[in-house]
Amino acid sequence: MSSVEDYVARIEETCGEEKHFIVVFKYEVKNKVIAKILERAKVEKSFSQIVFELTFGSVSFRLYGTGKAIFRSLRDKEELHKVLVDLLL
Repeated sequence: MSSVEDYVARIEETCGEEKHFIVVFKYEVKNKVIAKILERAKVEKSFSQIVFELTFGSVSFRLYGTGKAIFRSLRDKEELHKVLVDLLL
């Protein structure tokens, strides 16, 4: 069975009042990840199929065609992990 770690290369946390998490997906599976996310999340805006503004439940995030995603206003890494599990598995 797959796990989130099979898809994620690294997670970075931003500083500031609201926490944002930058998720970089593994290069060899980034196209599969992007397809899965676009299938499950609601596309709010799309810029030339390169940048996507998405919502999934109450979480808003931006997905880039390069295999990077920025999740906004999450409490902690555990909440991010739950969102990633729902999106990817």
